[in-house]
Amino acid sequence: MEHVDLWLHGFALLTSDTGGVPFFARGYKQEVTALKRQRNLYTQLDANQPNLSARFATTPTLANAQFLAMYFSSFQEIVNAADLFFRSQGDPRASRDPQMQQGIAILAANFPTQADRNWLRLFVQSLQDESTKFFHAYWTGEQQTRGAAYAAFQEQWLSRYYPKLSRFLNNTQQSAGQLALSIPLGGEGRTINDGKQSNIIAVEFPKTVDAAPEALFAFVHEAIARLVEEAINDNSTPAEQRSGATAGYTGNGAVRGGALLLQKTEPTLVADYMRFYLRARGVAVPTGDVAPAFAAAFPLPAAIVTALGKQIDVVLGGI
Repeated sequence: MEHVDLWLHGFALLTSDTGGVPFFARGYKQEVTALKRQRNLYTQLDANQPNLSARFATTPTLANAQFLAMYFSSFQEIVNAADLFFRSQGDPRASRDPQMQQGIAILAANFPTQADRNWLRLFVQSLQDESTKFFHAYWTGEQQTRGAAYAAFQEQWLSRYYPKLSRFLNNTQQSAGQLALSIPLGGEGRTINDGKQSNIIAVEFPKTVDAAPEALFAFVHEAIARLVEEAINDNSTPAEQRSGATAGYTGNGAVRGGALLLQKTEPTLVADYMRFYLRARGVAVPTGDVAPAFAAAFPLPAAIVTALGKQIDVVLGGI
């Protein structure tokens, strides 16, 4: 989905990606910036970068708007919804179209203040210029370059991965959604989950045939998230949750949970999964058994790991 990649591309270029597992593919921002300089391209996104980036420091929740494009079917639809959103001051009743009403409501939830709306207006205008001068051609070229990897993953997904994950996905209400391969993403995928009929999980788009399983690794990392949240909530006290003591468990829990899910569905890939996330975290991958290094890089209380494993067993054992 080009519009989703364009939206994420904008966030990748504007933010400082300092997470343990980065939000975006390692080196993406540097590679794209170097490519634009090589082609002598300078867009409104480049020109407005200081102003757009500055707002993330004052409004960290703005990063949540990364998911927004996944609710729309095209970039033009985002542009249209944003235009009506600005003119209506965020009132969904300004449109009689239920789909447009939903779009305005989503924008209002992510950009509640006038300052937020001003940021959105500048961001959308900047992305339009970025797409025209650079991103559309870049994205189209990457589809061709990664075509063999895409074909390899599709074949593996249909013949091998999905059949083994289908029970888990069905019993967690994720069986009828959409899986999208996204160029800017790395080990951290993006998910919207509004029920069985409207799930979308966007994951890394592998560059080579040999790297094709990496899309599966990011997928199981995303698909396990709901069970991770339940395991954390059930194995921590309200006081710990209020104090933020459990906040650090979520990211590590998704990585560890993905390994547990693969162990029970596709165990031959577990070691490669662990290597992938060690590299994503910037940790040297040891020779031999990688499990100790993996556990050390993504620490999680034993009670949560045990509970998560039991929850996966329950889901896989369901009808």
